[in-house]
Amino acid sequence: MISAGGSFTGKLMLLLLLCIAGAKLCAQPQIGITARLSEDSTLARCGYAFIVETVGNTVSPEIPDAQFEEKLTLMKDLQTPVYALNVFIPAELKLVGPDVSETALLAYTRKVLERCQLAGIRLIVWGSGGARRIPEGYPVKKAKREFIQLARKVAAQAAQYDVTLALENLNTQETNFINTVAEALQVVKQVNHSNFRLCADIYHMLRENEPAAVLLKTKGYLVHCDIAEKENRTPPGVAQDDFTDYLQALKQTGYSGKIVLECRWNNLVEQAGPAQVYLQQQIKQVWK
Repeated sequence: MISAGGSFTGKLMLLLLLCIAGAKLCAQPQIGITARLSEDSTLARCGYAFIVETVGNTVSPEIPDAQFEEKLTLMKDLQTPVYALNVFIPAELKLVGPDVSETALLAYTRKVLERCQLAGIRLIVWGSGGARRIPEGYPVKKAKREFIQLARKVAAQAAQYDVTLALENLNTQETNFINTVAEALQVVKQVNHSNFRLCADIYHMLRENEPAAVLLKTKGYLVHCDIAEKENRTPPGVAQDDFTDYLQALKQTGYSGKIVLECRWNNLVEQAGPAQVYLQQQIKQVWK
């Protein structure tokens, strides 16, 4: 460490290092988008930094090996690279309740994770509302224990393949379990595994009227963020939603992840560009 009484050059170097550290801390998040690989050229033209695709379209065990090899080749040539995957667990593979098959689930997740490693994908967003839905009349506390136990085992698998899982909050119209960021954060803490982290979906937060202040508690756990407008999950700018309170909370936590548009599109070719510009303006306003 350079002391306060050090040389001018030493003090200058220390100041430079502090500035670099501060710049990294305050760097604006990159904007990505959930989309198909086939939409790569449109997304690149609109300025998106990366794609989030689905497990089913890219690394699912249901995809034959020869077809998966073709997808690997395609992904390597994209202008907009695949950064992460979502739609992790199919609805028929239950995570809680009397119909859970741990053997089948872990065989499925291992194959997905193995293929992720081959594709160079290191993040999976874990929403999977159908798979985690609690059956009617089933004890909630028991379901939560079951989910946490399974999540620990899948997280241990993920660690073997250098993949991080990000648990996503989903609103009550999509599932009846883990509906807020606060609830997801609690589960992440109880799973207590470095490869099991948190995704904050601002659209779902808006639907559940969850305040932006909740994000201030996520530091050290939050690795991914999705966004869309509240009323109809439209792209940013369609309804002119103001996300700045949520963006400000992300900035206050020192969030260094990415922000992903996960929206319902009427016409991706026409809407993708304006949506990116609209959100980028709000990000710049907050990170100025």
